[in-house]
Amino acid sequence: MKLARRMEALAPGIFAELARARAKKEATGVRVIDLSVGSPDLPPAPHIIEALRKGVENPRNYTYPLSGKLELHRALAHWYKQRFNVEMDPATEVLTLMGSQDGLAHVALAFINPGDIALVPDPGYPIYAASILLAEGELYPMPLLEKNRFLPDLTLIPPEVARRARMMTINYPNNPVAASADADFFKKVVEFARTYDIVVCHDAAYAELAYDGFKPMSFLEVPGAKEVGIEFYSLSKTYNMAGCRIGFAVGNAEVLRALERIKSNIDYGVFSAVQEAGIAALTGDQACVRQTATTYQKRRDILVEGLAKLGWQVEKPQASMFIWAPLPRGYRSSMDFCLEFLDKTGILMVPGVAFGARGEGYVRIALVQKEEDLQEAVERAASLFQFN
Repeated sequence: MKLARRMEALAPGIFAELARARAKKEATGVRVIDLSVGSPDLPPAPHIIEALRKGVENPRNYTYPLSGKLELHRALAHWYKQRFNVEMDPATEVLTLMGSQDGLAHVALAFINPGDIALVPDPGYPIYAASILLAEGELYPMPLLEKNRFLPDLTLIPPEVARRARMMTINYPNNPVAASADADFFKKVVEFARTYDIVVCHDAAYAELAYDGFKPMSFLEVPGAKEVGIEFYSLSKTYNMAGCRIGFAVGNAEVLRALERIKSNIDYGVFSAVQEAGIAALTGDQACVRQTATTYQKRRDILVEGLAKLGWQVEKPQASMFIWAPLPRGYRSSMDFCLEFLDKTGILMVPGVAFGARGEGYVRIALVQKEEDLQEAVERAASLFQFN
């Protein structure tokens, strides 16, 4: 039984090694504080759970949904208008997905032929590269460097590469580097995409996890953005609905038709009860969104300020549910550091190299545990680990 060549690029090496290390540590009786996977630990608001309950109890919801409910598309279009002042046609410019990763995983199949180039961030969320490799395209990494505020420098992409490129993926607020982008950067992306006829895919999953009064913008707010690309938005982080698997692609109608065509050959849509919960989330009281952001801000402050007292200086992110921390002095391998830190403290993080070669020298810390657990993590680090 011989696997296809494309499987070679999907080896879960680093994450499998982390899972083994965690199991080994837990076998000693230590409670591991897991700050690795970015899975929200908070529940949805009561009105969202109630809508889901009613939907589950409705026997009419157990047929194939086939597509997103128009009421749901209207709710998202209204939400985008209120939040970003972006006009959206619910019928043609909104596509319901089984979480934004669903769309990010499949959109390349509509635009990438074997040998076509796709521009992807490095470091970047793994699905950006995996989707291209599954479509048998070629990756051209766009380095995200601290000196450039973790924004790709499009002027460094050779014209011969840009002419062969069919897609570009960007992600702000960013996972893993926790950086944010402004209108000036998005304008450069639109101009670049127009020049080289490139489809832009912007992942905006963390737009509502923002702190200290900061309000991330939508890529689609920039004039011309809808002509060159789409934006992926998810209810997973904003409304703590990660397990429900509901998200959207919005923007360019032609791109969305192509993605919908791919999707129609793969699945039958999002469970109708989950769609009804999504409607309740988007149209209901938004105090829960503000409360979630406040909770993550408190967690960020506990961890960043606590580590600073230990001598590990880390920037406070404006948004996202992650901290992108440079390795403490004396360490060069992010994997070696994470394994040593886990062994000594029982705290699990992800080495930056797991997200690409340019992630070496950093670790990603997810703010996905209660405040008391994060405080305990700081105390463990203080007593069990020596920062150089």
